[in-house]
Amino acid sequence: MAVNTKAVALPERVSFARIPDIRPMPGLIQIQLDSFEWFKKEGLRELFEEISPIEDFTGKNLSLEFIVPPDPFGKPKYSEDECRERDATYNAPLTVKARLINKETGEIIEKDIFMGDFPLMTKEGTFIINGAERVVVSQLVRSPGVYFTVDEDATTGKKLFAAKLIPGRGAWLEFETSNKNLLTVKIDRKRKLPVTTLLRAIATLAKEQWHSEELDLSTDQGILDAFAGVDNDATIRYIQATLDRDPVKKEDEALLELYKKLRPGDPATLDNARSLVKNLFFNPRRYDLGNVGRYKLDRKLDLAIPQSQRILTMDDLVNIVRRLVSLNNGRGRKDDIDHLGNRRVRCVGELIQAQFRVGLLRMERVVKERMSIQEPGQATPNALINIRPVVAAMKEFFGGSQLSQFMDQTNALAEIGHKRRLSALGPGGLSRERAGFDVRDVHQSHYGRICPIETPEGPNIGLIGNLATYGQINPYGFIETPYRRVYKRLPANDRRLIGREFRGVVGHEREDVKTEDGKVLIKGRERVRVDEALFNKLSQLLGNTEVRIRSFVTDEVEYHTADDEENFWIAQANVKLSPINEFDTDRVLARYQGDFAEERSDSIDFMDVSPRQTVSVATALIPFLEHDDVNRALMGANMQRQAVPLLRPQSPICGTGIERQVAIDSGQVLISRVEGEVVSATARHIDIIDEQGEVHVYRLRKFVRSNAGTCINQRPIVNKGDYVNAGQVIADSSSTENGEVALGQNILVAFMSWEGGNFEDAILISERIVREDLFTSIHIEKYEIDARDTKLGPEEITRDIPNVGEEGLRNLDERGIIYVGAEVGPQDILVGKITPKGETELTAEEKLLRAIFGEKAREVKDTSLRVPHGERGKVVEVKVFAREAGDELPPGVNQLVRVSIAQKRKIGAGDKMAGRHGNKGVISKVLPIEDMPFLPDGSPVDIILNPLGVPHRMNIGQIMETHLGWAASVLGFKIATPVFDGATEEDIEDMLRRANLPETGKVQLYDGRTGEPFDHPVTVGYTYMLKLAHLVEDKVHARSTGPYSLITQQPLGGKAQFGGQRFGEMEVWALEAYGAANILQEILTVKSDDVVGRVKTYEAIVKGENIMEPGVPESFKVLVKELQSLGINVEVLNEDEQKIQFVEDTSNDVMPELGINLSGFEGDQ
Repeated sequence: MAVNTKAVALPERVSFARIPDIRPMPGLIQIQLDSFEWFKKEGLRELFEEISPIEDFTGKNLSLEFIVPPDPFGKPKYSEDECRERDATYNAPLTVKARLINKETGEIIEKDIFMGDFPLMTKEGTFIINGAERVVVSQLVRSPGVYFTVDEDATTGKKLFAAKLIPGRGAWLEFETSNKNLLTVKIDRKRKLPVTTLLRAIATLAKEQWHSEELDLSTDQGILDAFAGVDNDATIRYIQATLDRDPVKKEDEALLELYKKLRPGDPATLDNARSLVKNLFFNPRRYDLGNVGRYKLDRKLDLAIPQSQRILTMDDLVNIVRRLVSLNNGRGRKDDIDHLGNRRVRCVGELIQAQFRVGLLRMERVVKERMSIQEPGQATPNALINIRPVVAAMKEFFGGSQLSQFMDQTNALAEIGHKRRLSALGPGGLSRERAGFDVRDVHQSHYGRICPIETPEGPNIGLIGNLATYGQINPYGFIETPYRRVYKRLPANDRRLIGREFRGVVGHEREDVKTEDGKVLIKGRERVRVDEALFNKLSQLLGNTEVRIRSFVTDEVEYHTADDEENFWIAQANVKLSPINEFDTDRVLARYQGDFAEERSDSIDFMDVSPRQTVSVATALIPFLEHDDVNRALMGANMQRQAVPLLRPQSPICGTGIERQVAIDSGQVLISRVEGEVVSATARHIDIIDEQGEVHVYRLRKFVRSNAGTCINQRPIVNKGDYVNAGQVIADSSSTENGEVALGQNILVAFMSWEGGNFEDAILISERIVREDLFTSIHIEKYEIDARDTKLGPEEITRDIPNVGEEGLRNLDERGIIYVGAEVGPQDILVGKITPKGETELTAEEKLLRAIFGEKAREVKDTSLRVPHGERGKVVEVKVFAREAGDELPPGVNQLVRVSIAQKRKIGAGDKMAGRHGNKGVISKVLPIEDMPFLPDGSPVDIILNPLGVPHRMNIGQIMETHLGWAASVLGFKIATPVFDGATEEDIEDMLRRANLPETGKVQLYDGRTGEPFDHPVTVGYTYMLKLAHLVEDKVHARSTGPYSLITQQPLGGKAQFGGQRFGEMEVWALEAYGAANILQEILTVKSDDVVGRVKTYEAIVKGENIMEPGVPESFKVLVKELQSLGINVEVLNEDEQKIQFVEDTSNDVMPELGINLSGFEGDQ
């Protein structure tokens, strides 16, 4: 096959970056994919090893072991797309091998056991549960380990240190120092006891638990000796003071004392005490530090205990007490609980593992019970194992956990942002109410790990964060960030020395370097560039002895956690480097332990990889971020995730250079897996033939509804005959253009006031934007109805609906289902359905009506699916699922019909728009094109923003974007200005000059209505604007009559309930202040809960008569009844002191309930 070897290249941006990208950003959803992969390969096996073997209560009869095969998951029943269509869960059967051993006979039975269908992760990092895409958000929690904190004594002002030992699973130990210099400990929040009691009690049971040194803790002297090295303050002896107050002197007494404190009511015997303490600390099932806990303890206490030792050891306890005494004596420092070295991330795999463990432990209990009931000879693995608890635990997690969330799918960026979110809430985390300021605040250790900008506004601020662009999670769950390695010294025989500046032999910098015969090769303190000849001499002379050189930066990258980083000087990514990567200056700006300072370049250990390393993906998409106030940048980052995908998306003229990677990693664009030629490119599929002649078919997603009701629609961007590379984008989605994220439109903006139309952040737009569909979006809403079996018979989907004329049925087919392509509006029937009605004794009139109108009139009521109020659109898809056709439906459901309605929404007054710099506003008016201010060449501007919205908000980035966007649009290319490394003011002026535009970025505008010039030149240019998901059409709502609350008879509230507008007490005060008594009376009676009055008023309006006097509101009657129920006799009198009888509402009694509606109006349902 002859192929065209020139692949079509997508346009590249002109970049203003000065710092080269040493390393691309890691895969943006890798945090999800890697974690689930770990669960499949290791997490599952760990769990089954943890509970194996399960033995009966005696431990003598039966033993059940589990073996997890290398690939325990089978094939999924449905594909991802089928699951979305059928409301199914994308899962696969999980099978493990169970081995039952009969200890009496030695018989072994092995069986494959089905452990339920397990939800699988899609390649986009999501789960499909009941047809809806969900994301499991990673949780940021306090890491297991030991923490040292300090409190100040209220009376003396003395600092008293405390320690908390938090295991992965098991009892907490809390050590405290009292103001009397005693060291006490609390076990599991129970009563305090002296530390020495705990040490004595545990030492008796943990003879084999010594790793580094074995101490005798049975005597007072032994205990004093153990802490002699640290408890050596001349005035205060903490251990001695504790021993003096400790009533216990023997090990057995210590055990009994411990038992009394933990089980106050139970009789204390030595055996009971021993088994309690053993269970509490030395039983791996009850107490487990976990890998992380052991790793943190070893690091904090400088121990070398192996990772496999996950229970408490004596070394741990003794060293914790030693550290506590040291801190009290003023040596060392307390831990910062909010430091990321002390907080770890529980990713999706670990969260699923924790939930699966809960299910397995419940199952274990059932197995043990069944073992004791069944005869050992007749037991089989199938008979013992009940998988229901496991299946229920997984369902509970994916369906109801706070961390399993309905995916935010408004646009491609929203998807990525949701998968990279870190939440401090959820089970085992914090709660909004208890979280203080410190936990929420930005911390120095967040640098390069958690974005300091992107977090929600409101009650969750600081509790929900986003992973920084280069952040990764290490196997222990700590966030790492990459740094470039800086070399200050090299072995003399390392070829990297060639071309470097020699600064002496390490440790002998001031001495001459002499040859073997005593000649001076290099004088002391002399700076020499090493060439090939000098290198050969030095390597011969010094071998691998290290020599000092001028510090240089390499492309070697190392990942560091927050606590590792504390030991290094780290330079910023924008430090000036020479062509051979040496520091240009002797002093550079660097970080050490969270503080910034100027430091000598030869002290620097590492350097940042990229300037965007500190921020999240959404924040890194904001050009000129460095010129925006942080509060506005936060809004800009959050609002990009709310941008509605538009009909014809445009990528920004002014980007930051990461738009392409965001689009690719979001999974919304289509990427070619092979290299080859495009043989077909249609709206439905793209076919590529590779060099082996095999055809690869890529199907496109067309007009699919996202979770947010926006439209996902893929479009090919390659043509027949094009040659593509593997990994190249071949189809765009609804929020991408040419393989780059495209959330909005580039439009011509003028910053000026116009007749007060942009007062208070309002926005004026040109009719051109509406006419040319620049901000038009497609929204798809799904409506469904099912036909069930009822007690009175099955419901039926039919065209034969009582009391509906031919006009109402015009768009229904013979089955009673609307056809695709029909235009529908509020209250139109989508699916006709009738439900059987209950039979009652018939009156004479009803019998007559039956005789006239036939049986049908009585038996059924109309329960059709109708378009809700305020909705409209075109039917784009109808799906019918029927039990008869073999579709899986819930119990009792015979048929299910799902109708999708799409609507094109043009932008209009009331819609919310925003830029990327937190500059948001609501459209106040759409102006005719001819009224818009126009440029000297006659072209009108598209949008007018208020210049007063810029200075005090300090988001100057939008002005710089406007200038640069104008220049780039005239020059005809798109640009990238990366965060913290973008275009400078000089660059912008230069671009404006090249485009023959005024360097000020301002131009004389003319009034479209009069043609007169405005008084002053105006800032004009191209800026990127987004239409946000807060659309006026979803919010605007009107009601005349509708549903009422049953008790108060007042109208319901809210658009969804077709409710009314609440007139609250402050509004009442306003009318009272104006003395508008009649209007107020009307609002509180006939417009609200005067049941009789409102019916009569409606009637009077329809007939054109005068409105009658208002009556007594229902809520007043309720008040009277409530007072009467308290035994207070309440009577209502008129002006003549005559008792008023409340009129009962008889409007519903006028006509008996008939199967047909004689009035032709059946009221609002």
